[in-house]
Amino acid sequence: MGIFDFFKKKEQVKEPLDLSWMQVDMHSHLIPGIDDGSKSMEESIRLIKQLADFGLRKLITTPHIMSEFFRNTPEIIHMGLEDLKREVASEGIAMEIEAAAEYFMDEVLLEKVEAGEPLLTFGDQYILVETGFVNKPQMLFEVLFQLEMAGYKPILAHPERYQYLIFNKELLKDLIDRNILFQVNLLSFTGFYSREVKEFAEMLLKKGLIKFLGTDCHNDRYLEVLGTLPQTKYYRQLQEANWKNTDL
Repeated sequence: MGIFDFFKKKEQVKEPLDLSWMQVDMHSHLIPGIDDGSKSMEESIRLIKQLADFGLRKLITTPHIMSEFFRNTPEIIHMGLEDLKREVASEGIAMEIEAAAEYFMDEVLLEKVEAGEPLLTFGDQYILVETGFVNKPQMLFEVLFQLEMAGYKPILAHPERYQYLIFNKELLKDLIDRNILFQVNLLSFTGFYSREVKEFAEMLLKKGLIKFLGTDCHNDRYLEVLGTLPQTKYYRQLQEANWKNTDL
């Protein structure tokens, strides 16, 4: 074997992804056919098998609830969850599965909170919320405040992806001062979304501002790219930090 063959062989050996340190993925879209995530039960099972191979023990899948696009209800989500759990059990996959939701922060959500309508939560009354990616919602702090007043603990989904937040240090400080919990997508560290998203996620990590991690898995492409996480700069730091995921 020549010297160039040796280096070529060495380059091909890549560390496999291990997420056993995270234990629980609390952001994904694995109930088939109800949002922009998995399209079929077969796809969901394939994705869950792969997540189990990555070492996760539990999935809290979080379908979108968004009045303009995904008008899911707790009933729709629970029905889909039961179908999914039955199929996972029949396939013999060792994975605990629960469901909550990823709520879009708008007037409809605010009305639900003010009316006392029960919302889907996980863990210690955690509720996953999101906004649009470009413009700051006018009612951002009002919705967060009303959720807190109702006894919920809001987690802001993938803040690193919000353009209005990346370029607004004062707003970021306001959210931090309010003790709003941040959940960052693992894929953000791979550059999957963009370089600026990657850099913002890295800054949040270095400053210790992230409390939860999630795959935000929608399809096979997400997990294909997620497999490159061990080759990223901050993989070791992600493995060694303490995450609230492990308490769920």
